[in-house]
Amino acid sequence: MPALLYECFSGIAGNMNLGALIDVGVPPDHLRTELSRLGLDEEFSLSITRAKSRGIAGTLVRVTCKSSSELRNLNHIKDIINNTPYSEQIKNSATNTFEILAEAEAKVHDTDISRVHFHEVGAVDAIVDIVGSAIAMEYLQPSQVYSGPVELGSGTVVSEHGTLPVPAPATLQLLLDKPTTRGNVPFEATTPTGAAILSNCVDRFEIPSMFNTMRVGYGLGEKSSSRPNAVRVSVGELSETIKSTDNIEIECNIDDMNPEAYEYLIDQLFTIGAVDVFLTPIIMKKSRPANKLTVLVPSSDEKAIVAEILRSTTTSGVRMHTVQKRLLARKIESLITSLGQVSVKTVTLPEGVSRWKLEHDDVLSIAKEKGLSYLEVKRILEREVCEKLENDE
Repeated sequence: MPALLYECFSGIAGNMNLGALIDVGVPPDHLRTELSRLGLDEEFSLSITRAKSRGIAGTLVRVTCKSSSELRNLNHIKDIINNTPYSEQIKNSATNTFEILAEAEAKVHDTDISRVHFHEVGAVDAIVDIVGSAIAMEYLQPSQVYSGPVELGSGTVVSEHGTLPVPAPATLQLLLDKPTTRGNVPFEATTPTGAAILSNCVDRFEIPSMFNTMRVGYGLGEKSSSRPNAVRVSVGELSETIKSTDNIEIECNIDDMNPEAYEYLIDQLFTIGAVDVFLTPIIMKKSRPANKLTVLVPSSDEKAIVAEILRSTTTSGVRMHTVQKRLLARKIESLITSLGQVSVKTVTLPEGVSRWKLEHDDVLSIAKEKGLSYLEVKRILEREVCEKLENDE
């Protein structure tokens, strides 16, 4: 499935996001029909038109709400969403986004999330933007969603709490630890609703190194500056030769354990789910020789790995931190040779060149089975595999 790439060079608001997703392929009639299932048709109207901003054509979405003094809190909004006939995917995405938004507001105002209220005009507007985003994402079914830096804008914004500097406190809270830019447009570029949508749907805040664009859409705003007031969304295929993945690195120093215990420990850690396990000789205080045990593990297996380390070593604690791995794209294939079947790992370098190596366990198994030396078997297999791969090209 294709991926989505957000480029928020002029920020993002809820209506701009809807415009971009329509522009990139979501049928307007599909969005209207699905939004009518909210049961709020009497409370808002939806306008979808083609327009331009600084010469860039895109889709302009306006959500017009009836004025009201009533308040809705998070639970009221979640009830509205959960009582619709939407799929679980849409319900979960929309309610998660509202929870993220409410948590940010609660943090800013130092209050409980249940006490956060949305003015009804703002609430209906946000419901349409957020549920509409969930509807569009279900329609597009992206494999992953990426975003580059998000422009926040500059100046001030008027709120019920007075005049505040841009970005609004909730917007800033929502985009903590995410790449942003400021000052490129003289207004509030990214709204709390836009920031909440990004926080919920974006898998990685980075620009893929290799992205084959298939379609491009622009969602327009109605403010003026030297750059188009638009958010750009691209649909494309990822063709990265370098993949990214996050793991937990768990470490401990051990200076008082029988080395014979490491074999069992390492086997157990790999069985439980460790990606890598290794020992590093170190010198600790008072010049004591020791080993540093390092385990790389997916976050889902962290607790089991820590429990096994504490159970099967003499350490009294571990250190943990998140690390990001960069991996070359790889494939494993089985080839038939004169000595039998052997697995071959092939990786692709960033410049497109491939390199390969034989699976060690297969070479060792064949050497034992044939009664030949490991090096002799390796030479024969490498020669035959090289010929086969060259012929395949």
